Amino acid sequence: MSIRRAGERYRGGDASAGIESLHSFSFGRFYDPDNLRFGAVLACNEERLAPGAGFDEHPHSHTEIVTWVVDGELTHRDSAGHATVVRPGDVQRLSSAGGVRHVERNDADVPLTFVQMWLAPRDPGGEPSYEIVRGIADSTPYAVPEAGAMLHVRRLGGGERTAVPDAPFVYVHVVRGVVRIDGDALGPGDAARITDARGLELTAAAPAEVLMWELSG
Repeated sequence: MSIRRAGERYRGGDASAGIESLHSFSFGRFYDPDNLRFGAVLACNEERLAPGAGFDEHPHSHTEIVTWVVDGELTHRDSAGHATVVRPGDVQRLSSAGGVRHVERNDADVPLTFVQMWLAPRDPGGEPSYEIVRGIADSTPYAVPEAGAMLHVRRLGGGERTAVPDAPFVYVHVVRGVVRIDGDALGPGDAARITDARGLELTAAAPAEVLMWELSG
């Protein structure tokens, strides 16, 4: 298990445009040949947008893009005709496949924070698709079969425990609160990269929200 701390993330964005970005993997001008991916996970970005700020239309291809809103509301529009507002508790997925363009904005009057995760598909290409699951239940995993991945969203009270999936790769990102895995404490923005997980548990030291990716080999 490798622990990556929130303070070690690459800082990006554009402060003058109201955009702050925190990158857990090599991204854009931040290049680290030893930190390109973990299993299928290519990116785990925490984006903070001021009211009225956003990312103008830009392209994606050959990537499964999964978004989790922490606070605020995210307005999404894409070239396939989808237009939605993503709120806390919703899981949004854009399968960019052979190519799609989209816009992401904070059209609300309060700050927006969201975590966006990019996964590599097993078979690049195809037709783009879009899905949003409103208010996903804590006990309902979200499957991304195109990447051989399963997202587990866990919201835990202080002292509660949950199993870490037994899998070739598990990527854990702490959204809020403090948790412990195998004796290591993780706080907001911290992540654990676990290889060949077997019989591990995650315990919340205080109320916590955690995203766990169960990844095939």
